[in-house]
Amino acid sequence: MTQITLSPQDLAALGGPNLVYVRPVMGAEILASTPTGRVEGYDLRPDQILYAVHRADGERLAVLEDRDAAVAAALAHELAPVSVH
Repeated sequence: MTQITLSPQDLAALGGPNLVYVRPVMGAEILASTPTGRVEGYDLRPDQILYAVHRADGERLAVLEDRDAAVAAALAHELAPVSVH
């Protein structure tokens, strides 16, 4: 099987603006991306596994507690979630 490598821009061009993917993220990654190192109103542990919805270009759109909720949120916003490996 031939491996194909696509840049984020190439991937975005394939699916248009509605293509998104869901991937697991650690709480530590989310905490590190906030200016204060914390999420106000939410007790987030660094070792907690969450699920992020990303646009095809890699921009993170949302973070939810489980994969099913992440997929449901994408669908509710008329986005097309795909599986990535």
